[in-house]
Amino acid sequence: MAAIVVCGGGVIGLCAGLMLAEDGHEVTVLEPDPADPPGTPAEAWDGWRRAGVAQFRQPHTLFPRFRQVVDRELPGLTERLADGGCVRVDYLESLPPSIQDRAPRPGDERFRFVTGRRPVTEAVVAVAAEEHPRLSIRRGVRVAGLVAGPAPLPGVPHVTGVRTDTGEQLTADLVVDATGRRSPSADWLADLGARPAQSDSQSSGFVYYTRYFTGPEQPRRMGPQLAPVGSISLITLGGDNDTWSVTVFGPTRDAPLKALRGAAVFDRVVAACPRQAHWLDGEPITDVLAMAGVLDRYRRLVVDGVPVVTGLLAVGDAWACTNPSAGRGISVGAVHAQLLRAVVRASADDPVELARTFDELTEREVAPFYRSQLAADRTRIAEMDALRAGRRPPPPDPARTGLVTAAARDADAYRALLEVITCLAQPQEVLERPGMAERLAAHAAEPPPVTPGPDRAQLLQLLAG
Repeated sequence: MAAIVVCGGGVIGLCAGLMLAEDGHEVTVLEPDPADPPGTPAEAWDGWRRAGVAQFRQPHTLFPRFRQVVDRELPGLTERLADGGCVRVDYLESLPPSIQDRAPRPGDERFRFVTGRRPVTEAVVAVAAEEHPRLSIRRGVRVAGLVAGPAPLPGVPHVTGVRTDTGEQLTADLVVDATGRRSPSADWLADLGARPAQSDSQSSGFVYYTRYFTGPEQPRRMGPQLAPVGSISLITLGGDNDTWSVTVFGPTRDAPLKALRGAAVFDRVVAACPRQAHWLDGEPITDVLAMAGVLDRYRRLVVDGVPVVTGLLAVGDAWACTNPSAGRGISVGAVHAQLLRAVVRASADDPVELARTFDELTEREVAPFYRSQLAADRTRIAEMDALRAGRRPPPPDPARTGLVTAAARDADAYRALLEVITCLAQPQEVLERPGMAERLAAHAAEPPPVTPGPDRAQLLQLLAG
């Protein structure tokens, strides 16, 4: 069995560490933030400080794909999350009223999941990791660089451990970068003299304003989790322990949106959206939390078929990350961790094959999530910019529009759309299924559904008070 160092003790780093430890490897997770997870959900939300995770108190969701992965790879974790107060969600309980066919289908249970606020879910995963006999978590330990050893591939550095900021060296057969969006791996590789990884990075262009609430019961869902409303979008998410969140977001360059930092303005805008207004019917437990400067970033450690390094693999947001509005990050990260486990099982003793196979499978199985989200974000921000300027928005993707339109009226198209939204399937996969083209064609002449809410002029009035 291998000695493995995981850099980063967030949800994905811990899940990856647990999966590898389950296979008998000795795993050490190094986390720069020093604080241990508190013992209760309330303490996790109120008192756990994670300075290294800028989005720690921003909205997160776990989605059915996360539940599917952990039920297979880490049995019992879903029940731990539920015991920690995470809410059980089934999107089929809120079928659009325009769908007449309400009959259940075989396999509907795949849409059920549990979810909660990021500090609470991470605390539950951390406790599970701390209890594992082959996994050690060292908090307050920052990785400053990588240690190189004899290279199995000429001209390509091979990682044999890490060096901490105190000068300590930890030997490892494999180092996993799970440091998230702010991964310092480019500097680590440069210090080794490695070729640069393939890297693309750009601002997502969005700014987010979020408020959390609590109440005796979760709000009833009357529209999609992510709803475009004119030149803004709204996200409504259930949380743990009788909490939930509402987010309004739009382009960073839309200066009037800065007024959403004020609670009264935020509430006024949400109240003007009929399908989301009732999500304000609770006790606010935060002010409006703002977040901007989010990067879309993609890193690939194999260039032109040749690894730039061996002995180091990047997983989750340390590999690629996008605008978080779709809530896919933790689910896609779990899929990537599952893939990591499978590749290590098959090729742990061959670092070159490990690097190449992990890259190939990542590109085939995980990268499509990144690219489809990037395309959706570019389409949406172009729509927002056009509506702000009083122009006609560019035409949307016809395939996605056809699926969304059919999903408002056809029960099976609705399930197919849910599979795409919740990372259970890729768009092309559901569109190519037998009978799907006919379902979409049956509704092709109908207008796509529109979420009611303020137009641009009304929004500006609401923002100005």
